[in-house]
Formats: sequence, structure tokens, C-alpha cells
Amino acid sequence: MPEHRFHTPEPVELDVSIPAGGIEVTTSHGEESVVIVDGPEKLVEQTVVEQRGNRIVVQFRGQKPFGITIEIGGWTIGNEKLRVRAQIPHASAAKFATASADMQVEGTLRELEVKTASGDLHVRGDIEGDATIKTVSGDAYLDRVAGDLSVNSVSGDLRVDEVNGSLQTKTVSGDVRIGNAAGREATFQSVSGDIEVGIAAGTNLDVDANSVSGDLNSEIPLGDDVGGLEPGPTLRVRGKTVSGDFRLVRAS
Repeated sequence: MPEHRFHTPEPVELDVSIPAGGIEVTTSHGEESVVIVDGPEKLVEQTVVEQRGNRIVVQFRGQKPFGITIEIGGWTIGNEKLRVRAQIPHASAAKFATASADMQVEGTLRELEVKTASGDLHVRGDIEGDATIKTVSGDAYLDRVAGDLSVNSVSGDLRVDEVNGSLQTKTVSGDVRIGNAAGREATFQSVSGDIEVGIAAGTNLDVDANSVSGDLNSEIPLGDDVGGLEPGPTLRVRGKTVSGDFRLVRAS
């Protein structure tokens, strides 16, 4: 089980690219980053771990893991998997590229970028800047994004407790649930997935949403319903679905 240690007195950019298995990242105080790669010996030998300036790169360079294989996204994936565990400084950035590895983050990141086919993403903590997620069938669960959030998904579900910046999601059949959309602009597109958006108290709404056969409803009075906007921030919401429901609810 190789362990790699790097002197990192400042936040870093962690870049992990593996086909299958798991990625676990924690952030902490300190001036050292630690990366551990675990799995079948021949797969570990084909995984490069190195520091390039302020970047820490973990990259699987093999194409033929052992066992039954299937082709996904340019990777030949076997039934053997890699597990990457990393500890990096608070406010670092992270970038993940994987076919089916599940990803877990605990702590505080500066920004996050994820590309995956079927891996699930769990972020427990804060993303201080922007987050970008592209997935086919993987689900994504995030606590808080202080910046902008952009998500493209086919069938994966999205759950986010709070987004403070602009919000944009495009899904086919995945459901979207935002606990608190606290920014100024939110745009949602879906074919059959349901969308639910929580709105903070004191926030005015400027809504333009439509659906072919899905239900549209709001627990919150819109500007036209109350004779104009009240003092306070305004959230501009744009939504479009084919058969999915679209709901605006009061944030808990």
C-alpha cells in the first residue's frame, strides 16, 4: 500500500484520474499532503502519483486491468479496482475523472470539477467557489456550494443543501432537489426528472417555467400574486421540463 507524502504549505490542486474503485479526500490544517493508493499490485504499479508545482496528480495509465472487461469512456475496466485516499490542505481544489469510482469529500474545497460515468459523489463540507459536475448515471450529494454550480446528468440524481451562486442543471431523467437556492439566478432543464427548489424567506421570485405534461406549483407567492416585489433579494428562476414536475418550496 504505497504512501506518498508531499510538502504543501499552501492549498493545492488535486487531480485524480482512475477508472473504477473509490476516491476519498479529506482536507485538514498542516503543511503536508498524503496520498495512499490501494488495490491489486499490478494496478497500483500502473498508477502515477507525483507533485507538479502546486498540483498533486494521481493518474492510472494502464489500459488493461485484469479480469472481465467492459469499455466505458475510453477506459478498459476490469473487475479489480483502485482505492485512492488523499489528505490535502483546506481550501484546495479537486478534479476527478472516473468511469465508475465513487467519490467522497470531507472538509473545505476551493473548487470542484467532476467527470464520471456511474460513480456517485458525496461532499460533506463546503465548496468555497464553483463546482462543475458531469455524469451519466452517478448520483451527487453536496452540502454547500458558495459559488456557482453547474450540473449535467443523464439519469443521476442531484441533492444540494445550499447554493449561494448561480445554478444551472440539465438532466434527462435524474431528479434535482435544492434545499436552498440563495443566489440570484437558477436555470433548470429536464425531460422526465422532477425538480424541487427551496427558496429562503424574504426572497422575491421572478419565475418563467413551463412543462409539457408535468405539474408546476409554488408554495411561495410570486411577484404578480402579491401585487409587486417586496424589499429584499430577487431570485430569477427559469425552468423547462417535458414530463417532470417542477416545485418551488420554502427552504427549511
